[in-house]
Amino acid sequence: MAIQTTFTDARMNLAKFWDDVVLNKEIVIVSKHDSEDIALISASELSSLVETAHLLRSSKNAERLFTALERAKTQTVAPQTLQDLCREIGLEPEKKEATERQKY
Repeated sequence: MAIQTTFTDARMNLAKFWDDVVLNKEIVIVSKHDSEDIALISASELSSLVETAHLLRSSKNAERLFTALERAKTQTVAPQTLQDLCREIGLEPEKKEATERQKY
């Protein structure tokens, strides 16, 4: 649940609210007389929300993601190794590159 406060209280306790937002992933709603409320949210949380909105903007992509989430929850498909997945989608590194990496 979001923390609700006034503009005056937010000004006096900014460091505390900053810690609540950053460390505890809280949202702080700040009210000011005769003005629209604002929300304090961490930059990383905002970035995550914007990315999620972008991914869900396409109904086809949203359906694909929700289907994958449901499969993961119900464990109806066996997990794949990263190497198998890379091979499946054609991202298998060439043998020369793999050999060069083994030298180090």
